[in-house]
Amino acid sequence: MALTPSHMLPLATPAPDFRLPDTVSGQMLDLQTLRGDAATLVMFICNHCPYVKHVNPELLRLAADYRPPRLGIVAISSNDASAYPEDSPEAMREAALRLGYPFPYLHDASQQVARAYQAACTPDFFLFDRELKLAYRGRLDDSTPGNARPLTGADLRAAIDAVLAGEPPSQQQHPSMGCNIKWTKQVRADAG
Repeated sequence: MALTPSHMLPLATPAPDFRLPDTVSGQMLDLQTLRGDAATLVMFICNHCPYVKHVNPELLRLAADYRPPRLGIVAISSNDASAYPEDSPEAMREAALRLGYPFPYLHDASQQVARAYQAACTPDFFLFDRELKLAYRGRLDDSTPGNARPLTGADLRAAIDAVLAGEPPSQQQHPSMGCNIKWTKQVRADAG
């Protein structure tokens, strides 16, 4: 595990479009179908990362507190499933059902979506406004495995509340921290 910060994509960046398979339903889903009326949250997560395991309870609470159609929520795993079988589509489906994810859990096998979003770690959060312009990117809150701070989702919740109210979130945004995305050899070669 390599502790990696998020890249902090520039605010107001348009949301990159995508069309990916949902590991639970088997359907191909795209950004336009999943977007919310007022805001859209795109989360890069995976099954094996201890940072994602740590935040999963708050992701479930957040999804229960903010519902479609105002806020659309989608989770994407872009890890190399051949090198990390725990992040395979089958394992993703099992985890989504076991945890009760109320949002789609999509598999980005080509890793093109992660590259388009400049996702760097899991978890990595991107909140877009009604025009699908980036309003927030960064951490869920200041809780990490082992630091004994409560898991509240405070940073992300404040940003969601602002966007839903038609206001810009605070410009003071902190990077998310977690495991690096597990890139395929081909993606690493292309990036090098």
